[in-house]
Formats: sequence, C-alpha cells, structure tokens
Amino acid sequence: MLKEKKKLYILDILLLLVLVFLDQAAKYAAVRYLKDKTAIVLIDGVLELNYLENKGAAFGMLQNQKFFFIFVAVIFLGVMCFVLYRTPADRKYTKLHILLIFISAGAIGNMIDRLRLDYVVDFIYFSLINFPIFNVADVYVTVSTFILVFLILFVFRDNDFYFLSFKEQRYREMR
Repeated sequence: MLKEKKKLYILDILLLLVLVFLDQAAKYAAVRYLKDKTAIVLIDGVLELNYLENKGAAFGMLQNQKFFFIFVAVIFLGVMCFVLYRTPADRKYTKLHILLIFISAGAIGNMIDRLRLDYVVDFIYFSLINFPIFNVADVYVTVSTFILVFLILFVFRDNDFYFLSFKEQRYREMR
C-alpha cells in the first residue's frame, strides 16, 4: 500500500507541474501577443482574448491585497496537501486526487503571478455575457470546484471521507 501511495504522490506532483506549466505558458503568450494590443476576437460577440492585469480577486474584488491573497493561497495549499496526504490510494478516490490537483495548480499559477508580477495576468473574455476576464488557472479552479461539489453532493457518501477524521486515524493506529 505504501508503494501505491508513493506512486500516486509522484503522479500528483507530475500532473501539478504540467498544469502549472500550461497556465504559465498561456500567460506568457498573453503578455507577449496581447499586451498593449487590441483584443483578438475568436468568436464574434462571444469569445475574445483581451489582456488584463488583475490586482484583485474574482470580479476585481479586493484590489491591491497581494499579501492577503498569498497568505490565503498558502493556507489553502496546506489544506490541499493535508487532504491529498490523508486520501487513500484507492481507485475510488482518483477523481478526488485529480480535482484537488487541478484546484491546487490554479492556486499556484495565480500565486506565481502575484509573487512575480504583483498582479495576475488575465486574458480570456466571454463577451456574450460580459463575464469578467479570467485565465487558465481560474478555469482549473472553477471547473474543478464545480465538479468536486457535484461529486460530494451526488456521488460520494458521508462515510467515503472517513480518512479525514482524526478519530478514525487514532482508531486505526490503536489496532
């Protein structure tokens, strides 16, 4: 079982690195090809690429709160590591691992921007609904969180998360 857990952690780390790389590569391309230029319309009236330097959170909230965002991201990533560490290397939890890695990759991608640039590079704009401009890391977090909530509400059972209980851990250690 320990070998399976190590193998799973290695796969988690590899997926995390690939996702963060893809996010950063997309942001690099956005800076290179979109900054100080007019928007690139992909689907007229629906989707465009439009460069934005976001110093706030979603929808532009909490502008210029860099240290707050970094603090929250570090705490959040700590919680993600704890949950991933405690999650059994059981096939039934593969989706959970993948979703948590996507969410973590999104948090890391945006945290890298905040540390390096003092803002997050956003560039995807749904003009059809006038949705705020976002980036690949935001997609990781939003879509994965939605799927995770769906799984928790409709697929997993209450006892599927026994591994997060400290009482269960103590019980297993005493046996």
